[in-house]
Amino acid sequence: MCGIAGFTTKNWSAPPERIRQATATLIHRGPDQQGVFQSNLFSMGAARLKIIDLDSGNQPILSEDGDFGIAFNGEIYNHLELRAKLEKLGHRFESHSDTETVLRSFIQWDKDCFSRLRGMFAVALWRKSEKRIVLARDRMGIKPLYIARVANDLFFGSELKALFVHPEMERRLSLHGLDCYLALNYIPCPWTLVEGIEKLPPGEWLEWGDGEVSTGSYWQIPFGVSQSFTLESAKEELDALLQDAVREHLISDVPLGVWLSGGIDSSTILHYAARASSSQLKTFSISFRGRSFDETEYIHRAAKQYGTDHQELDLSPEQDLQGAIEEFAYFSDEPSADAGALPVWFLSKLCKTKTTVALSGEGADELFGGYLTYRANRLADRARLLPRAIPRFALAAFGHLPVSDEKISFEYKLKRFLEGALMPSARAHVYWNGTFSDTEKASLLKEKLPNSLNQLLAELNGLPSAPDDLAPYLWFDQKYFLADDILTKSDRMSMAHSVEVRPPFLDHRIVEFAAKLPASLKIRGTQQKVILKELMKDKLPPAILGRKKIGFDIPAHEWLRGPLRSLLADALAYGAAEYSDVFRSDVIETFLQLHLERKANLGYHLWGLLVLFLWMKKWRIQAASSATPSAILQAKVGAYT
Repeated sequence: MCGIAGFTTKNWSAPPERIRQATATLIHRGPDQQGVFQSNLFSMGAARLKIIDLDSGNQPILSEDGDFGIAFNGEIYNHLELRAKLEKLGHRFESHSDTETVLRSFIQWDKDCFSRLRGMFAVALWRKSEKRIVLARDRMGIKPLYIARVANDLFFGSELKALFVHPEMERRLSLHGLDCYLALNYIPCPWTLVEGIEKLPPGEWLEWGDGEVSTGSYWQIPFGVSQSFTLESAKEELDALLQDAVREHLISDVPLGVWLSGGIDSSTILHYAARASSSQLKTFSISFRGRSFDETEYIHRAAKQYGTDHQELDLSPEQDLQGAIEEFAYFSDEPSADAGALPVWFLSKLCKTKTTVALSGEGADELFGGYLTYRANRLADRARLLPRAIPRFALAAFGHLPVSDEKISFEYKLKRFLEGALMPSARAHVYWNGTFSDTEKASLLKEKLPNSLNQLLAELNGLPSAPDDLAPYLWFDQKYFLADDILTKSDRMSMAHSVEVRPPFLDHRIVEFAAKLPASLKIRGTQQKVILKELMKDKLPPAILGRKKIGFDIPAHEWLRGPLRSLLADALAYGAAEYSDVFRSDVIETFLQLHLERKANLGYHLWGLLVLFLWMKKWRIQAASSATPSAILQAKVGAYT
């Protein structure tokens, strides 16, 4: 695992130390080795966290003749299989690293090599004789890659800070990104919160050839490919896929563990890892002792069943919560309003005390229908058949329910559901996992926002006819929520502590298999992730199989009224004053007072503003003045020519 950075110098001259400075910003991603390559036209660097082939494989790697070069971030789980094929074709290897396998795959197959790779990656490949650079990102967006274009030159990096090192790069707040961030809690690809900087979409490549740029796709999230399965045939295929994926994800030359929440997803990964491993596994967990959402009982059941070397941290206000949140501004790279980042930060910190690599259960909810929002979609469709006056009356009546300090209380879920039932179905789907409504956004901001969110949601309406009502929402969440919230959060929090996290559920073969399953094998009545629970019925403790989903989060409503109150108030006061040309200070104050006086639960709204203002302050982000930045990628999300 590494961080990569680079830039071309067709129309400008970079100081000789610039590529080392850019690479140094990523040292937390790769503390074991840093290296750079420089030429008159192109420079690239890599900061390496050694996982495979500890004695060689330092980066960047060049071919014997110096014509090809690579900077690579990630892991390729089938690299030995590819290596054997390449050796038969005449290639000779100088290391045992998967990075060299990717380089020689590119030499042999050019851009067609990406579809042969099984793993997680962001890569930069250089061919000197053609004055050509190719960037690519893994299918599901597990590893990040930011890009910017200034005139005919290209800049890229694993994190925004590798681009911020260039003083020529403006740091202006993107209103396109802000429109989505306030509604969704994350910034969907290709946007970021900085004008002119974008994310390369998952499954995509970008080619720069002496100033000319083209883009393309080597894989897309499958949709509308349903196939006939019996329960038994589906279980058999998923079992084989998980065995193979987890076995491959265990390949490592350094200590490895499993992140264990006590839910079915992480417990499933633990089960298959224990079957494939000949040694005792290490597990790591966060508890919330004494809270209604504490999962310790289930964590201990799983750890005991598989005899793991278990490590656990109880997350409470006794920990340095404020210090961790303030560090987010640097390590989060761009703010995430997902409050689950806080426990993931402490989990990563705990994990680093014993291991460098961890397997996680991320992705199962988006593949197999694990979120409550999927059932809410169906219920809301029925509610929309009623006269609108009925849900409006219910919302007004339930608005008088007392505000709870629970993480996600009944009254909070009920109010959000009724509000969503009054929205179009696509907007409601993202509202239930998001924060600010369109009305709240309009009241908060002085500037009119572009229609970025609506542009994104239009993709749902533009999909071909679906085999069932669940498929479009799973597709959307895999494309955006998973890549730009869940995986981004996991990557930044873990890499801040130099820990590599691997999600076996996101092996693309499992993703493709899940897309073929009928909805009845995902959600049946009130039961969710049907196929996974049926598969694990005789393998995991019944208590884990039968429990309801809790979610890995913090009691944001309560903590922002209590131990984090002063941090919140200070950050909001700073943001309201410093960015008064964008945000309405009186509305920010109203939101804060409504929450503190327990007239409304606005903890997740306020958390988003808190981390946004801390980030803007840290990186000296300028308030936006234009809603139409130039873009590398096409304006329509997900569309390329």
